[in-house]
Amino acid sequence: MKTNRPENAHQAALLRLLRDGPRSRAELADLTAEPATPAGAPVTPPPPGAAFGHPWRMSRSKLNAELDRLVELGLAEPDGLAASRGGRRSSRVRLSHATRFAGIDIGATSVDVAVTDGELRVLGHVSEPCDVRLGPAHVLDRVLTLAGKLKEQGLFTQLHGTGIGVPGPVSFAEGVPVVPPIMPGWDRYPVRETVSQELGCPAMLDNDVNIMALGELHAGLARQVDDFLLVKIGTGIGCGIVVDGKIYRGVSGSAGDIGHIRVDELGPVCACGNTGCLEAYFGGAALAGQAQAAARAGASPYLAERLATAGALSAEDVAAAAAQGDVAAIQLIRDGGQRVGQVLAGLVSFFNPGLVIIAGGVARLGHVLLAEIRSVVYRRSLPLATGNLPIVLSELEDAAGVVGAARLISDHVYSA
Repeated sequence: MKTNRPENAHQAALLRLLRDGPRSRAELADLTAEPATPAGAPVTPPPPGAAFGHPWRMSRSKLNAELDRLVELGLAEPDGLAASRGGRRSSRVRLSHATRFAGIDIGATSVDVAVTDGELRVLGHVSEPCDVRLGPAHVLDRVLTLAGKLKEQGLFTQLHGTGIGVPGPVSFAEGVPVVPPIMPGWDRYPVRETVSQELGCPAMLDNDVNIMALGELHAGLARQVDDFLLVKIGTGIGCGIVVDGKIYRGVSGSAGDIGHIRVDELGPVCACGNTGCLEAYFGGAALAGQAQAAARAGASPYLAERLATAGALSAEDVAAAAAQGDVAAIQLIRDGGQRVGQVLAGLVSFFNPGLVIIAGGVARLGHVLLAEIRSVVYRRSLPLATGNLPIVLSELEDAAGVVGAARLISDHVYSA
């Protein structure tokens, strides 16, 4: 199924401006006006990022022609008249109300699927428990079933693009996972192509932490921050790196894989095969194992009772125990926070971000965890790097991944 795309960089830049909401033609003209050039001065070409986030400059007549063409293509539509700015009222333009993107967030233990409009507002969001270790055929079947439920609800007839996040390393160029430690059977599986064919639209695949960072950039606490880190603490631990408003993926796509930074040479064996990784100390599985050991040792009556009832423990059980004042659970959280803070302190001194966001299922351990991470980072990082550095918990929770996945594919669709 064919999806109309912008025909040039000017149209692509206008679509990305409209993604933030309807604008008047006068306002768009202000944002894209050509700067005055003194007679005889050389014309400065647009910077490398001009077509992405910094729209190419254009004359008023060029702007109106490109907007009219976007309306003809069905990518934009008129939206009435703007308030008067002292003269004739300017007409408003918005993205087509029919534009629909899907955001798919595949986690280690659950899948989330959402449908958004062109401005990335979530119109419907469904999720269900799902073990990524069951393999791509099973998991993607569940994803497509959830997408079908949203279609049955009348939220879309045609998707204009789908963004996908998975909990492992990804070759962004190829759209495949690459040797993901907690995803047996997924290595080099054609996730992007499979989803694109099944849903009949363009698709893009990225690491789940990167799409969460994009979600925060678009709709979360990082909207006004160009350089930040998003640390996801869930079954695994990863870091989304945003530089100048764009995801930094590294040469091969593995940037931010902080869960496998070694914090102790003599530490436990990690899922990646190495020893002493941060993830082996404070990923979801590691925390559950520590909680179970505390329960069996009699250190935590709450966890012991929960283990006897349920037969297993999770990070959520540790959070519930800590909320009840359970000393052993609080100590587990503090120990993990110190390990995360130890790694993060080095990252902060190296990268000097403007914001650090802590997210993911284990991050819902809350302010005991946050306080410990802050304490270590502020104590161990350079004062110049931490003097004005907020370290905060995400406020988007489950929405960060699906909104970020929609942002990922919209960046692709709204490019020339």
